Amino acid sequence: MAGRCSLRRRLLDERGSAVVESSLVLVLLVVLLLALLQLGFALHVRNTLVASAAEGARYAANADRSPEEGAARTRVLVAGALGDEYATDVVAGTEIVAGVTTVVVVIQAPLPILGPLGLADGLVVRGHAFEELG
Repeated sequence: MAGRCSLRRRLLDERGSAVVESSLVLVLLVVLLLALLQLGFALHVRNTLVASAAEGARYAANADRSPEEGAARTRVLVAGALGDEYATDVVAGTEIVAGVTTVVVVIQAPLPILGPLGLADGLVVRGHAFEELG
């Protein structure tokens, strides 16, 4: 009877369960923190590409500039902010929107999913600017 009582007491005893519970919760919190950091990095990459495309379009829209110069400027900005792997596919051209000539810069870049690694052309951004007459 004494052995049975001690077995029951050991099964109902909660000593040591806080350590297991804490470690399981900490693993979950670390995964959640890493997911939030990755989301922040992906948003940073997207916002940097949008700003660079818009700046390249504004640069190319100046009266004495060509769309190719805007694309080159965009490549320099993206490579300086994010690295060369994000500045490989930059295209610039002109479009007519509502009768107005605009310069368009398009960037295709990898969408970071796991650190800097991700989908090859998962992110496409466009920058627009009205072309100056001159």
